[in-house]
Amino acid sequence: MTDLDVAAALRSDAQLVVIEAPAGCGKTYQAADYARWLGEQLPIRRALILTHTHAACDVFRARAPADARRLQVGTFDGFITQIAAIYHQSLRLPQDVARWAIEQPLEGFAALGELVSQLLARSHAIRSAVVSRYPVIVCDEHQDTNAAQHRIALQLLDAGAKLRVFGDPRQAIYGTTNAERSAHRARWQSLRERATRYEPLEFPHRWTDGSRALGDWVLAARAALEEGVPIDLRGDLPQGLRIVEATNDGNRGQFRLDAEAATVRALVRQSDSLLVLAPTQNLVGNLHAFFGRTIRIWEGHSRDALRELSQTCADNPGNVQVLAGAACDFIQTVTTGFTAERRQQCLREIADGTPRARRGIPAEMQAIARCILEAPVHVGVARALQRLMLAATPQGVLSSIKVDHHRELREASRLDQFTDAIQGQTELTRRRTCAGASMPNRVISTIHKAKGLERRDVVIMPCDASTFSSTDYKRCVAYVALSRATHSLTLVISPVRPPPFFVLH
Repeated sequence: MTDLDVAAALRSDAQLVVIEAPAGCGKTYQAADYARWLGEQLPIRRALILTHTHAACDVFRARAPADARRLQVGTFDGFITQIAAIYHQSLRLPQDVARWAIEQPLEGFAALGELVSQLLARSHAIRSAVVSRYPVIVCDEHQDTNAAQHRIALQLLDAGAKLRVFGDPRQAIYGTTNAERSAHRARWQSLRERATRYEPLEFPHRWTDGSRALGDWVLAARAALEEGVPIDLRGDLPQGLRIVEATNDGNRGQFRLDAEAATVRALVRQSDSLLVLAPTQNLVGNLHAFFGRTIRIWEGHSRDALRELSQTCADNPGNVQVLAGAACDFIQTVTTGFTAERRQQCLREIADGTPRARRGIPAEMQAIARCILEAPVHVGVARALQRLMLAATPQGVLSSIKVDHHRELREASRLDQFTDAIQGQTELTRRRTCAGASMPNRVISTIHKAKGLERRDVVIMPCDASTFSSTDYKRCVAYVALSRATHSLTLVISPVRPPPFFVLH
């Protein structure tokens, strides 16, 4: 299908249009262009654009800057929370449903989705009210929906909404178990079968101004990963694809290449539009150190360590030992150099009640501990983090501590501005959502947080059998990583244990 065919299908009277497209083939462009057109067609009612990440929301707001009264862009979880807040009494939930979801021990927003889906199933009036407000709904990256989100979309379709669904099953990287992945595939297949119009996008737009040969190779790699066929890296490679053979032989907590380290560092130094991608958060931290902290870590929108810290503070007011341990866990997650010795110093001061005056580093650890002792709630923890931030500056006593996750540490240090920790986390998340986040030109990121992003140059490391297995989930993760570069893609592959879906020699 051509781009014009897809655009015509979107603008047609068809109730359900499904667009399937590989990464870089114009899915976001078509969705944003359609949203922009919608903004001009709906003078009274609004169109709703739902996606799954706040980064994607920022992209839509930038690409479809129509009148804000005619377009509402948000995440699926945000939309569900909006409905739940209006009907919280019917759902027997507190008015602050976002806080309720955060406080649940397991997947609170997924549970909220189930409740809203049940509410819509019971009430034709509520379904009709939602559709009256949002007669057209655009669902982006639909392969990432959970069961409740998918069901809600279909419930609104059945109530009369026009649905425009965009997705790529090969980018489904948020379901790791076989059962979850089977459910994802079944939901997508059911959409295809039900669609009034089904249109595939196939032209590699992402590489039009870069390496078209690289784009063609990425599409061929996608097909191979989908079919379970190895990707052959022998012989001539397309323009823009580079293979560096090197193995990480660093100890736990380190990244060190046994060869070609200088080559990789030189490649990275030369780029002013760069993504360095790693499969896990731990590897991101290790690579940050490997490159001498000259490349920022892309923290994205989520703050997992802050969420855990806030919940521990909420659950354990007055328990100085637990709060101190949680603060130390948080510091060790967002920084490098907060050693086991420093942790023990802090916990000893908590246990002893900071009875004696100290000097140097022990005095600083005592001051951090005293913050928690004097206010054994989230306020004291936040003040302890503020003290740490001052001491960890280049001129500070704790200058050996290097901050990796600047935004997360800064937000955690602001918890003392709020009545309680969960309220603070909720409000900080809301502010982050409203403000958006601009990504530096040169970043290190996990593959999950880089989904939907692109850069001129991309380096994926390490590529080995321990980080990329042959499961369907890992093949999808690999495909997301392979499709981020527009001009240059470098794979740092272990010659000893390459990923099983690559043929190196």
